Formats: sequence, structure tokens, C-alpha cells
Amino acid sequence: MHAMPLPPRLKLVPPGAWVALAWSASTAFTFLARVRLPGEEAANELAATQFYRWDGLVVLTIACALALLGSVWLHRRPLGALALLLTAAAFLTTNLAAVAIQLAQFLAVDLALYFIAAGRPRRTGVAALCTALAVLVFWESLRLLCGWGIGTLEELTVALTAVVAWLLGDASHRTRAYGETLRARAATQAVTDERLRIAREMHDMVAHSIGIIALQAGAAARVVHTQPDAAREAMTAVETAGRETLSGLRRMLVALRHADQDQDQNQDQNRHRARGVAEADRLHPAEGLADLDRLAAATTAAGVRVDVHWKGARRQLPPDIDLSVFRIVQESITNVVRHAATPACRVTVDYLEEHVAVEVTDDGRGRGGTTDTGFGLVGMRERVALLHGEFTAGPRPEGGFRVTARLPVPATAATATAATVAA
Repeated sequence: MHAMPLPPRLKLVPPGAWVALAWSASTAFTFLARVRLPGEEAANELAATQFYRWDGLVVLTIACALALLGSVWLHRRPLGALALLLTAAAFLTTNLAAVAIQLAQFLAVDLALYFIAAGRPRRTGVAALCTALAVLVFWESLRLLCGWGIGTLEELTVALTAVVAWLLGDASHRTRAYGETLRARAATQAVTDERLRIAREMHDMVAHSIGIIALQAGAAARVVHTQPDAAREAMTAVETAGRETLSGLRRMLVALRHADQDQDQNQDQNRHRARGVAEADRLHPAEGLADLDRLAAATTAAGVRVDVHWKGARRQLPPDIDLSVFRIVQESITNVVRHAATPACRVTVDYLEEHVAVEVTDDGRGRGGTTDTGFGLVGMRERVALLHGEFTAGPRPEGGFRVTARLPVPATAATATAATVAA
């Protein structure tokens, strides 16, 4: 069973207030134990002679003042506050004519030990526990040296409660420290994942554009003297691809700059994660399978024919899946342009009931996965893994190369699409 969380208002109560409340309750209990309550034949404890005299009331007043002052100091001077609480417990015990410091008088000390162990460094908590136990040992030793009676079992019980309070506080401290470590690791991992995502986006966008530019520039160089009009068209395509690439890089860099400024303005981790999601959405280029025909036409115009085949009922996919499928196709086509040495490739997109599958094949030399030392295949594999899909890439038995990816489509997205179609 999970512990019930404290109500928000109780969390706002400072530790010193809880300690003061514990002292007040224990003091009231001390008085109630020494009076005959309704239904009792006699009081549970006999009152000492000075308990109701003026000197006893003075000692009680001094003890309460020390305890309240210790409660105020608890946040700023934890060890000094504990010393005041221990002194107050000893003063009040002298009013009771008891052989040991009672558990009721040590309740505020136990609570203070918990808060010190929970909110302060471990060294401070250990020092506080040792101080509390030393006071108990000193109290019993002093009475023993004076030839008075001592309550060994009672004092051992009080010492045990002090140790338990410290252990609970130390466990709370460790739990909070562990939680902070996990949050720090999660934040670091989020930054790493975001960097990898940006690296994949930049690689996919730049590698494809540069591949097209290189192909068009090579074609222009071959026909510049024999077919000047064709060379001019190729160079115009190079200019267009270069401008689009620069525009995309500029948008990405501007978005990254805004993200850094937002992070500097607010360091709160929860809001930072929310901004991270918003920035990730803003960084995603407005591209998807709807742009696949345009991509195929641009690559075909550059010299490598791309045949696109659609299977199943085309429907709207979640943005992350839609973008990932497009990037996988784009990178696969880029590898064909750069490595396959073939005039054509085939792209098949299959809309299944719970998945979307894509396959890119060519009849070239099949070197897209064996000689490419870049991050293309790695990036595609990471994309598919993040979406819990399946990815394969390798040479075909009949020659050429094949890249396949199968991504699950969330049931909610499929239901929403079906509802839209029905409407």
C-alpha cells in the first residue's frame, strides 16, 4: 500500500511548528497523567511536591520558553535548536521527580531528530542523534554518581525512539536524494535524446539535399557544352535545393536559439520538460507522407527514378509516425542516389489496420548498408526503435538493397481516423 500524501496545506506548516505542537501536546499529557480523569479512581502518576508550587511553575515556564525558542531555531540552527529542546526536556523532568527522562518529554526531541535527518546533510543528522543519546547517558550517569535511582529500561526505550526517529528521517532524506538523482538523469537523458533527434533531422535533411545537389551538378557538368538548356535546368535545381536546405537549417537554428533562451529564463524541471515537448513539436519540419510524391518527383528530376506504390486505405497518421516514415524513405532514397549506382528505385507504403509499413528497394550494387560509414541506417534504426517498430536493412538475394520498416499505429489514432472517415 502506498502512503497517503499530506494535504497541500499541511506541507506548508514549517518543521518548527510541528515540534512546538509536539512539545505542547506532551506537556499537556504530562499534566493529564497527574490528575484524576473522569472514570479513574486515581491519577496514573503521582505529582511531585514542587509540581504545583511557584518554583515548579517557574521551571515549567523556563522549559517551555527553551522549547519554543528551539522550535524557532530549528530551520536556521538545527543543532542549537536540538540543544535547547534537550535542555527543556531535562528541566521539565526535574519537576516530575522521575528517575529518567520520560518519553513524553522526549517527543519534541524525536520529531526534531526526524526533521534534521530528513532535511540536513547526513553529518548533521548523525551529530544530532549522538547529542541526544549523549544527554540520556549523561542524565543517568549523573544520577548514578549522586547515588540516586535510575530508570535504565525507561531510558533505553527513549533512546530507541530517538534512533527510530533518526532512521525514518534518514530514509526520507535518502528517498528524496534518490528522486533528485533520477530527475537529473532523466533531464540529462532528455537533453541527449533531443540532441540525437536534432542530429537525425539535420542528417536526413542535409544528406538528402546534398545528394540531390551533387547528382544535379554532375549532370550539368556532363552536358554543359552539348546541352546548355539541360545544364541550366540542372543548375537551377541545384540552386533551389541549396536554398531549401539553407532555409531549413536557419529555421532549426532559430528554434534552438529560442529553446536555449527559454531554458535560461526558467530552470524549473517540470516546466522545462513541457517546453521541451513544445520545442520538439516546433522543430519538427512540416513534412510527412503527403510530401512523398514531391520527394519522388524531385529525385526523378535529378536522374534517379522513384516509383511510389500505395497500398491500403490512406489515412492520417500521428505526426511522429508520419514524419518518421517520411524520413526513412528520404534517407533510403538518399542512399540509393549516393551508393546504389542504379537509375531507379521503388517505394511501397502499406497502410495496415494496426501498422504502417514501408519498403524501399533497388537493383543496384547493394552497397547502401555495407559501405555507408555515416549515420543514415543508424538514425533510421533509432527512429523505428523509439516508436517500438521493426526495421531491417540489407542486400537482396536477387541483387540490390532493401530497407523495410514497420511502425505500430496507436489504437486511439486508428479509432479517431475511422470516426473521421465515418463522419
